[in-house]
Amino acid sequence: MSLRSIQSRDNAQYKQLRQWASSAQARRKSGMTLLDGVHLCEAWLQHRGVPALCVVAESALSHPEVAALVAQCESNAYSNAKSNSNTNSTAGVAECVLLPDALFIPLGQVEHGVGILFAVKVPDVAVSGHASPSLQSAALLLDSVQDPGNLGTILRTAAAAGIQQIYCGPGTAAVWSPKVLRAGMGAHFALEIYEDIDLVQLIRQASVPVYATEPDAPKTIYTADLRAPSAWLFGHEGQGVSEQLLALATERLSIPQSAQVESLNVAASVAICLFEQCRQRG
Repeated sequence: MSLRSIQSRDNAQYKQLRQWASSAQARRKSGMTLLDGVHLCEAWLQHRGVPALCVVAESALSHPEVAALVAQCESNAYSNAKSNSNTNSTAGVAECVLLPDALFIPLGQVEHGVGILFAVKVPDVAVSGHASPSLQSAALLLDSVQDPGNLGTILRTAAAAGIQQIYCGPGTAAVWSPKVLRAGMGAHFALEIYEDIDLVQLIRQASVPVYATEPDAPKTIYTADLRAPSAWLFGHEGQGVSEQLLALATERLSIPQSAQVESLNVAASVAICLFEQCRQRG
């Protein structure tokens, strides 16, 4: 195991890592983000290949899972990692850096983390302003979902339900932020995620039906036929889907619930709808 050691806070590479750890603007500008912990790092290796940079705390070297990840980064074992036509996987060998614990701690994205980070390039498909995406298959459309925990849970649910394409409108939380990544638990890497998308244009040109949930809609998700490919539209935690987008939906469906509860959490609503669709498809 050969890791390059950084001992100074004034090191240029370390300063760059500090910026990525603390500044959303720096991450957006560079197109980079940080993955903290064994699970996210393992998921990245599985789906995307080696990272741009593997960063390890000195105290973590004795951790068997961390040592295994470093060994994988230093080999080309993941040079043939799964990829698809819209994303880039990284082949080859990753650069690995060793930091004293005092330098690693300010980079950590979770409290009491295990001591390993990957610095990775955000997949091209996720970059804002991606040219004219087209809604032609099963997908999830998100209108101003702002809570990082909700967003990460939604992505994880979508991946589990077999939805691959996610379209995020303006106002939705930054998908590749550390908080959303933690909540997503690696689901990001199995999805095609489009950010800052004009959902109005996307729905108008859609070739699949678009469903939106509305508490008072007469037809429920249990009486609707959901077996055909479709897109689902969900909105802001408090305000729901905007009236403009709601008016464009192919059909509005309700989720039956007790009158004692005003509304469901958006992540819970996503799970109920997607897995009812899965149930109907058998």
